[in-house]
Amino acid sequence: MTATTPSAPDDTINLLDPTWSSDPRALVDRVTAAGGSAPALFADGFEVTLFTDDEDVRTILSDRRFVVNPDNVGSGSATRTKAEVFEALGIAPDLAAYMTENILAMDASDHTRLRKLVSRSFTVRRVNELRPRVQRITDDLLARLPDHTEDGAVDLLRHFAYPLPITVICDLVGVPEEDRPLWRRWSSTLQGFDPTRPELMNTVLGEMIDHIGEMIGRRRRAPHDDLLDALIRERDEDGGKLSEAELIAMVFTLVIAGHETTAHLLTNGTHALLTHRDQWDMLRSDPGLLPSAVHEMLRWCGVALVAQVRYAAEEVRLRGGQLAPGDRAVAVLMGANRDPNVYPDPHRFDITRHHGRPGEAHVGFGHGIHYCLGAALARQEGQVAFGSLLRAYPDLDLAPGREPERVPSPGALRFRDLYVRLTRG
Repeated sequence: MTATTPSAPDDTINLLDPTWSSDPRALVDRVTAAGGSAPALFADGFEVTLFTDDEDVRTILSDRRFVVNPDNVGSGSATRTKAEVFEALGIAPDLAAYMTENILAMDASDHTRLRKLVSRSFTVRRVNELRPRVQRITDDLLARLPDHTEDGAVDLLRHFAYPLPITVICDLVGVPEEDRPLWRRWSSTLQGFDPTRPELMNTVLGEMIDHIGEMIGRRRRAPHDDLLDALIRERDEDGGKLSEAELIAMVFTLVIAGHETTAHLLTNGTHALLTHRDQWDMLRSDPGLLPSAVHEMLRWCGVALVAQVRYAAEEVRLRGGQLAPGDRAVAVLMGANRDPNVYPDPHRFDITRHHGRPGEAHVGFGHGIHYCLGAALARQEGQVAFGSLLRAYPDLDLAPGREPERVPSPGALRFRDLYVRLTRG
């Protein structure tokens, strides 16, 4: 099956339009101007309703009347099954089975069951124990940046922002070092999903599933002491907790989600600081602002522009409109993070905005039961990375003539590269 790029009516937003990746603020402003909701065409070619109001976004993400699995919508509603959703995207049925066993595609008790199996590896205490390792990886990558300089510039995404989080998550999960270049290639393809080329997605998914299966087989024969071994024990000692498909899906979810968004947060945040030089200078002179700065990056230039589709399991009235059972709603995370009722002057990048405030006001990591499992780790990596970058290269600057290009990725804010000069000249 070969998908085609869907076209949208004039009054419907086409989320596959690359305009929204290059100028997401325009998308937020358009939906907000329409009253906080607007019809849109999703990647699978079917209509959703976008919501930007902070209160609506939080309701969609946390209210039990919304589900991520359309199979959990009551019978008789006009919606499709999970299998039909993946079929519409051109994903082969044997591969889609692993996607439907994914923790991201589960509701309520199934989601809780899987989350409990891995949550202990991402507690604040466990993450704090990892900090010295994160610092050593960071320092080593920064020390080697000059070796990658060409014509006075170095690609920060390729040589720092990607290697840092993928090394950390692969260490944590237990992915061998020699396999990590494969994961970066797979990750790049998955994150740049092109609905007009489902055969590419099928190839990558097939390679990943086969590879993880082989990795699990090797571990069963020669166990180590990491998260992968713990998951294998849960599977083999009590198969009711974890199926083989869920085990494989959990591994690729942890590795892909555990590095991809953090890598692009590092480049998005660096670009934001270097294009707001007063903020760079402020952070350089006051490292105590690092926690607030990372929160502001998550709010202002977080990687995920929208959350995954939710289905109304019953009739729901939101500030932006009413939904019937089976209706598809998409929470625009950037919309909530730019809601003027929550953030004064919301389009202004201000690293002091969150300083001294307890908790997390933004929805950069989502909200509700699907709140990002690795949020504490991502925050730590961000603080270590930016603090170390400022110390190592205080005069860092964007490379002239190498303006970074946005990847036309539906629902995500990603650069293809980020060339910088290590000293200003």
